[in-house]
Amino acid sequence: MRKRITGFTLIELMIVIVVVAVLAASAIPSYRQYVLRTHRTEAKHTLLNVAVAQEKFYLQNNTYAGPSALEIAPPGGLGISGTTERGHYAVAITAGGVSAFAATATAQGAQADDTRCASFTIDQAGTRTATNTDCWE
Repeated sequence: MRKRITGFTLIELMIVIVVVAVLAASAIPSYRQYVLRTHRTEAKHTLLNVAVAQEKFYLQNNTYAGPSALEIAPPGGLGISGTTERGHYAVAITAGGVSAFAATATAQGAQADDTRCASFTIDQAGTRTATNTDCWE
């Protein structure tokens, strides 16, 4: 009487590997897009903080802070870092003066792959613009 040896054949293992590879090939790009989209909230949050800090600065100085005042501690500046919390966006005041300001967050590092929403802008009126019109949503 012969004992039958059980196990997986090489063909069965190859089929499993192919199935896993196909699933990974479709899931990884979707996951990457999800991660890029979640990092956009970091830029939006920081720009809203810049707008609030600009309004405080305006109340104290009757002018909006200029580009050089972003990282200077209050009351001489806004006291906001030149990058977002996790460093995915560079933040800058692109215009500042007596009656107006504009602040921009531009993608950097791995986030620069997000060409669809590479930059966000906010101004004194609260107008929000971005690379594409639906990025602020």
